Amino acid sequence: MISDSWKGQPYNPISNFYGAHFGEKVYKIPVTTVDTCPNREGLKGMETCIFCDAWGSAAKSESKDFPLDTQIKKYKKTIGEKYKAKKFLVYFQAYTNSFDKIKAIRENFYRALDHEGVAGVVIGTRPDCISPALLKLWQEIHEKSFVSIELGAQSFRDDKLEYLKRGHDNAQTIKAIKRIQEHTDVDLSLHFMFGLPNETREEIIEAAQTTAELGIKSVKLHNLHVLKDTPLEIEYFAERFTPCTFEDYCEKVGDFLSHLPKDIYIHRLSALASRWEELIAPDWTRHKMASHQGIVSYLNRHEITQGCRL
Repeated sequence: MISDSWKGQPYNPISNFYGAHFGEKVYKIPVTTVDTCPNREGLKGMETCIFCDAWGSAAKSESKDFPLDTQIKKYKKTIGEKYKAKKFLVYFQAYTNSFDKIKAIRENFYRALDHEGVAGVVIGTRPDCISPALLKLWQEIHEKSFVSIELGAQSFRDDKLEYLKRGHDNAQTIKAIKRIQEHTDVDLSLHFMFGLPNETREEIIEAAQTTAELGIKSVKLHNLHVLKDTPLEIEYFAERFTPCTFEDYCEKVGDFLSHLPKDIYIHRLSALASRWEELIAPDWTRHKMASHQGIVSYLNRHEITQGCRL
């Protein structure tokens, strides 16, 4: 049964949380302040993540080389005019936003919060780039504004993390989650990636159950897709990787959501390849609304709602 508060969706959208917390709609402003990560630096023998392109998972690249203030002003103006938006979250998205000196990170956060209408920051990072000083800084900012950490877990399975060349294992992910929860009061979200080789329904259901056990507040879902100039491109053309079909991906989302508690918010149901010229496969990844509506239609046809199989 779809909750009245879910706005007709078969899942609990993150807009519900934002609306309750801020009292109105908020919009994310994507910014880039770092241009590398531990993998790209080859620390401890790491390799670039198999799926990551030259933009470090950034959704937009037009303002990548601009100063932070310029990026914020540009997208704030564009988004504000398009949606009549008045409140924003600055999303430190690309690469690893904790892979920098604390002084620089602090300056960027406060610079972002100085802009009119900015109600908080969202920080994309990874489990093996979290220090005591960073946790202290996140809590410091939290006591003044809203802070959300989007942690790239991708999977709770070590074999999957090894395939993705993440450079960390599941034990580090769990440790990072617990450290964030013990030392801060920030909002904590996990990113998951489905469609990996030899992935089973049991693994996906287990991911939902573990997410609930860990007390995670929100999740963002992605499908593993092939971009140009990535290690996965080599795997794809060597016929060692086949992206899952749209129907298969819908089934995976259904398995995950149906075993996820209803009070966990959902940011996104699938990935989006915003730079079409760089997408190799699958083609459906380029169509944001069509993919979203297709997944929702699948869930509705099969009478799947978030938490329905708990």
